[in-house]
Amino acid sequence: MNQKNLKSISSFRRISLITVIAVYFLILVGGIVRSTGSGMGCPDWPKCFGSWIPPTSVNQLPNDYQEIYLEKRLQKNDRFVASLEKLGFANKAEEIRNDKSILIEEEFNATKTWIEYVNRLIGVIIGLLIILTVYKSFPLWSQDKAIPILSVGSLILVLFIGWIGSIVVSTNLLTWMITIHMLLALFLVCILIYIHFRAHHIGKEIKLRTEKSKRLSVILLVGFVLMIVQIVLGTQVREEIDQVATAMGNLLRGTWIEQLGLPFLIHRSYSLLLLGIHLLFIYKVYKYSLRNSGIFKLSQLLFIVIVFEILTGVGMAYFAIPAFLQPIHLLLGGLIIGIQFLLLLNLFDQNKLKIDTVSS
Repeated sequence: MNQKNLKSISSFRRISLITVIAVYFLILVGGIVRSTGSGMGCPDWPKCFGSWIPPTSVNQLPNDYQEIYLEKRLQKNDRFVASLEKLGFANKAEEIRNDKSILIEEEFNATKTWIEYVNRLIGVIIGLLIILTVYKSFPLWSQDKAIPILSVGSLILVLFIGWIGSIVVSTNLLTWMITIHMLLALFLVCILIYIHFRAHHIGKEIKLRTEKSKRLSVILLVGFVLMIVQIVLGTQVREEIDQVATAMGNLLRGTWIEQLGLPFLIHRSYSLLLLGIHLLFIYKVYKYSLRNSGIFKLSQLLFIVIVFEILTGVGMAYFAIPAFLQPIHLLLGGLIIGIQFLLLLNLFDQNKLKIDTVSS
């Protein structure tokens, strides 16, 4: 491989890794937006109160600003509902049409507005980083065509996520829309990790690092699917917390957990199942893998992150849901998905290596 190709590969690896880190940072900031109740800090999209730089005082807005932006959101919702009906989701369309919570327009709060505005600015930076990732991927076409194709796909996905984000705002933070938004963000992380992984392996020989890789990948794949389910359950718990907080006027935080229903109980107990599956996986990795291998090191990191994820969950349950723990809990959940996915990619490579060895 010539020096020019090596430089292109190195440059792409660097920018794709930075982009992955930036997306995780955006997930953290999104958690801060959620925990501070700033999701509707900007009632329109992509602008904020009709401006690229939001106001700092309610005096900068017209007296009937709430009616103005409610009308704009409803118009956007009408178009979204019509699209859902055309796609065959008539029940969901009717659910949105009859949801009275969408009609609630929050009063201006400068702090919440600027928290949401910063979140959007970081989203723009992510978009620029992914455009740069696409640009850096084109020189790799001759080495691996999948890398530029998937890079372009990630850019399209980012645009779609941005559109979904606008629908989240127009529907006044509709729960299932927030869940879709979160799952799409995790899907984006996985695509970016995959193209970085492929670039990292261009021109490199895969070496045998573990035995029983197929068995390990099956165990981890089960854990991966269960973790996605756990994240969806977590969004439902978060919605319950928001409802309780609103009913309590954001007072008496220590009593909120007591008022949560079945989703919280399932979410809490489910974490023990996840811990058990991953303990089994880590034990098998310890038994069958080389100590200096990436698979072994990643499995140790996975275990550490899972433990901290559980501890932050316990901290929220027993210490009146501290606001600072909520975004950390969300970020750790996303990190678990990313580490699991990277481990799966490594294990799939080991599976292919064994198949090739048998065939030869």
